[in-house]
Amino acid sequence: MLNYAYPRSRFEPTVLVDLNAKAERERLSKSALKGFFKLVATWKVRDEDARQLLGGLSNSAYYDWKKNPERTLEVDCITRISYLLGIYKALHIIYGDQLADEWISLPNNNQIFEGRTPLAYMLGGGLIAMQTVRQLLDARRGGL
Repeated sequence: MLNYAYPRSRFEPTVLVDLNAKAERERLSKSALKGFFKLVATWKVRDEDARQLLGGLSNSAYYDWKKNPERTLEVDCITRISYLLGIYKALHIIYGDQLADEWISLPNNNQIFEGRTPLAYMLGGGLIAMQTVRQLLDARRGGL
């Protein structure tokens, strides 16, 4: 029987946040929504598309959330916002500010996007597509 050992690294995993705990969601929700609304403004995302990124929110709920971000979000919504904020951060690490903010709306020849914009890809693929874009950018950022 062979015993495998992983090489030492500088990687230290962060403590995971338990999004199933209501107190954690309450703590994160307001800042998550504020960040989301700043992000969609920076990316110039239409309200209809922003609602879809949040999981198909109704018009009235979207504008209510925008006016009053004091609420507790569900796990799915916080996860979606987390992916989008991670994408935003990775883009600003990889590219200059102008390209980072335009990248989401530019046609992309990467095989993942098949010539579509990353925004169109995420709108069509939902949470899994957001995760894929986040992983792609994290891999690029890490030099893979």
